[in-house]
Amino acid sequence: MKRTTLIILYLFIFLASCSDKLEKTKPTRENITESVYASGIVKSKNQYKVFSLANGLIDKILVSEGDLVKKGDVLIRLVNTSTELNTENAKLSADYAAVAANSEKLDELKISIEMARNKMENDNLLYQKQKNLWAERIGTQNELDLKELNAKSSTNAYNTAKLRFTNLQKQINFQAKQSQKTLELAQKTNNDFSIRSEINGKVYQLLMEAGEMVNTLNPVAIIGDDSAFLLELQVDEYDINRVKIGQKIAMSMDSYKGQIFQCLVSKINPIMNERTKSFTIVASFIDPPKTLYPNLTCEANIIIQQKTNSITIPRAYLLEGNYVYLEKNKKTKVVTGLKDYQKVEILGGISTNDYIYKPIE
Repeated sequence: MKRTTLIILYLFIFLASCSDKLEKTKPTRENITESVYASGIVKSKNQYKVFSLANGLIDKILVSEGDLVKKGDVLIRLVNTSTELNTENAKLSADYAAVAANSEKLDELKISIEMARNKMENDNLLYQKQKNLWAERIGTQNELDLKELNAKSSTNAYNTAKLRFTNLQKQINFQAKQSQKTLELAQKTNNDFSIRSEINGKVYQLLMEAGEMVNTLNPVAIIGDDSAFLLELQVDEYDINRVKIGQKIAMSMDSYKGQIFQCLVSKINPIMNERTKSFTIVASFIDPPKTLYPNLTCEANIIIQQKTNSITIPRAYLLEGNYVYLEKNKKTKVVTGLKDYQKVEILGGISTNDYIYKPIE
């Protein structure tokens, strides 16, 4: 019996000593910032993966990683012997069918038209004279009929010559346009075997080597602007409704440890990544570091709200349901405001004069 009493006494003393060792603190007044966490990478502005427009074997790579290129510069050439021959044949056909190349045929018909017109005018003049003579009873009916037949025949010949000229002109124009279109198509197909840059920028990475086969599905290089960079951040779906364009961001990078860079939310991609359950946010630098590289990792806090001179307590002291321990073992409900990863704003329930106790984990 005495032993049981001693155990209870020792237990009471132990609990009392533990109670005396509970961590306590007072609410303090300080600034608080509520933010949304995001992680991501640095990307070159206009950074994109270069794809080939045709399947083929790499004949020659004309650039190296780190080279500056201009829009339209050829980066890689593919083997395209057959397409080059097709282009040459198309050019020969286009030259042969050109209007200028068929000018002699048109000139020949123009001469025929002029001769037919002269004969028509002469035959019509003779017919009119014969008609006038017949009106005065000079000549014969046969002579009049013959002159009339000659006039009609030469008129028909003149109209036929003009029609032949018009038809030949249309045919030549059609063949010239058709041949030109065939040439343009062949040239475009030929150009597809030259992989070009779409922007002024830097070659950051070459993904293929000479002699390798390329297709239209796999990229061959990565190019981007070498003078402007942005952030591509991932935000959890639970926080996306709090993020707005124009909000400030505090960002840090492993390559610049201890430094914080200011950015702005510039774009919110409107579709969620189903695999990661996150949204992609694009941010621009307010004052970027002097040296940046694509794919540098970063962590960021998107600032939602800020308050100054607020009453705050450590988040570790807040119980579920917005309660705190007051006077060691007395729970009291508080009204909370902004929260960051370490502090909670207190709007009511306690004051800066109250001690609160950290709950035992």
